[in-house]
Amino acid sequence: MAAQTDRGNLAHVKHVVLVLSGKGGVGKSTVTTELALALLHAGRKVGVLDVDLCGPSIPRMLGVTAHDVHECGAGWVPVHAGPQQNLALMSIGFLLDDPDEAVVWRGPKKTALIGQFVTDVVWGELDVLLVDTPPGTSDEHLAVLDKLRKHRVDGAVLVTTPQAVSTADVRREITFCKRTGVKILGIVENMSGFVCPHCSECTSIFSKGGGEELAKLTGSVFLGSVPLDPALSASLEQGQDFLQAFPESATYSALQGIAETVMSVLEH
Repeated sequence: MAAQTDRGNLAHVKHVVLVLSGKGGVGKSTVTTELALALLHAGRKVGVLDVDLCGPSIPRMLGVTAHDVHECGAGWVPVHAGPQQNLALMSIGFLLDDPDEAVVWRGPKKTALIGQFVTDVVWGELDVLLVDTPPGTSDEHLAVLDKLRKHRVDGAVLVTTPQAVSTADVRREITFCKRTGVKILGIVENMSGFVCPHCSECTSIFSKGGGEELAKLTGSVFLGSVPLDPALSASLEQGQDFLQAFPESATYSALQGIAETVMSVLEH
């Protein structure tokens, strides 16, 4: 019981998963959001901790930008989003008076807020807490790992696009994981082809297979490919649940498959 007490508000969180990307613009927050929703639809209790302090996009993707964070005796109460308001979410986006306000902070201030997010948010019982991190490797990543040290970090999901410039950046992320002792749960290749909104045919407008090849070269699990899907983009812009709206789409199947593989890796 003492070990659980040391973990504070994370005591009843079964698994903690970091979502990492070597560069910006590869859809890391998109993958985090859809992975969270896919796990919810599979009957899991899920939370998302958004520590991308300079680009907190997940509140918009989940349609909860106008919500405020409240405090209770044990700490901050996360905002609840998702189809039945059953997804716990904490983001700096809830603490800004103006959504267009830039977060121009030095490292120590960022580190302090991340510490509060990790220790002071009352998550309750969760099967999985997904931590959406900034691109690259920075003070924020080290702060998250340092603050989570009392609680086991199960590993990281790495997000890339098919092009060599993106997979090269993910190699650095892999090196970061090895140096910090973070297990790599697998690699997701995002924007893997374009789904035509008229005929649903998927065309490889970028190169293809870079994420899968990188997984083979590094001995990592390849979790799957997610295409560029206009319906997914529109759902994120409107804060709607894509998985609920388009259950027959190939993108739905891809996201569900990734979620199932992640849970399989976590539970074995």
